[in-house]
Amino acid sequence: MSVGNVVNAGNKGLGRGKQPSLAQLRAFAAVAEHLHFRDAAAAIGMSQPALSGAVSALEEALGVQLLERTTRKVLLSSAGERLAVRAKAVLDAVGELLEEAEAVRAPFTGVLRLGVIPTVAPYLLPTVLRLVHERYPELDLQVHEEQTSSLLEGLAGGRLDLLLLAVPLGVPGVTELPLFDEDFVLVTPEEHWLGGRQDIPREALRELHLLLLDEGHCLRDQALDICREAGRTEGTPVTTTAAGLSTLVQLVAGGIGVTLLPRTAVDVETGRGGRLQTGFFADPAPARRIALAMRTGAARQDEFEELAGALREALSSLPVRVLRPEFRAAPGTGAKP
Repeated sequence: MSVGNVVNAGNKGLGRGKQPSLAQLRAFAAVAEHLHFRDAAAAIGMSQPALSGAVSALEEALGVQLLERTTRKVLLSSAGERLAVRAKAVLDAVGELLEEAEAVRAPFTGVLRLGVIPTVAPYLLPTVLRLVHERYPELDLQVHEEQTSSLLEGLAGGRLDLLLLAVPLGVPGVTELPLFDEDFVLVTPEEHWLGGRQDIPREALRELHLLLLDEGHCLRDQALDICREAGRTEGTPVTTTAAGLSTLVQLVAGGIGVTLLPRTAVDVETGRGGRLQTGFFADPAPARRIALAMRTGAARQDEFEELAGALREALSSLPVRVLRPEFRAAPGTGAKP
C-alpha cells in the first residue's frame, strides 16, 4: 500500500474525515498531563476556552471521548489514557523534526537547554558561559540546575537538550561525551592532623567524622563509594546536614568535621575565609569524571560533539585532567574507558 493510500485509509476511520491538528494534540496532551484545564492552558500559553474547544474538536475528529469532565476535576477516559501516549509520541516526533531542521539550517543557533548538577554549576558555568558568548554568540543557552535524576528525566522527556554532570550514568539511550577527570581533596579545620598533607592515604577516611551532602546528590554517592573502597564500615557515623557544598565547608570551618570536595570547587569554597586547610590524597587519588550527556542519536549530535571539544580546550586551565575525544563511552553503557 502506498503512503497516500495509508493516509487515506487512516482518514476514513476519523470522525467526519477530519484529521487532528497539532494544536488539538498539544491541548489534549497538556490536559492529560495536568488533569486540570486552567493549569494545562497556562502550561502551553493558551486561553482556557480555546484549550477546551481544541480538546472537544479533537474528540469530534477522532470520534471518541477522551475526557470525563465533572464540576470538580478532569479524568482521562480509557480511550484517553491510550491516546495520550500516542499524542505525546506525535508531538515529540514533530519536535525532533523541527530540531533537525534547525540544526541543519544553522548549527549553534536557537535554544540550547543545558542541565547542570549543583556540584558542577558554580565552578564550571563561568567557563561554559564565556565560551558560548565568545564562540557561539547566536546560541541561546538556557541553564537548568537540578539533581541528576531530574536532569535525566528532563533529557528523556525532551525538556532538556544536553546535560553537564558526573558519569558514568549507565542509562540506556544516553550517550556520554567525557570532558575531564578531577581529584577529590579533603577539607579540614585548620588544626586537623590531616590538614595540608600531600600524601593522605585513602584508609584515613575510615574513622573521620565526615560531612556529606543530602540524599539525592550524586556527589554524596561518590563520596560514600570512596569511603567504602577505603574500608569504611557502614556503622561509622556520617553526618548529613547540608544541601550545598558552601554549607559543608562552613561546617568544617566551625570544627564539626571534615568533607570531600572536587578540585574545581576548592578555590571558590575555601576562598571565602575561615579556619580551613586542604589535604591531598596519595596517588591514585579518588576522582570523578565530568561529561556532557545527550540522547543517543540526537539531531544535534555533531553540534554537541563540537561543543564538547571546545569545552575540553576551555577547561584545560582548571585543575583537571582533560580527556581526549576517543574516551567517549558507548551509548547507554556509561562504560569507563
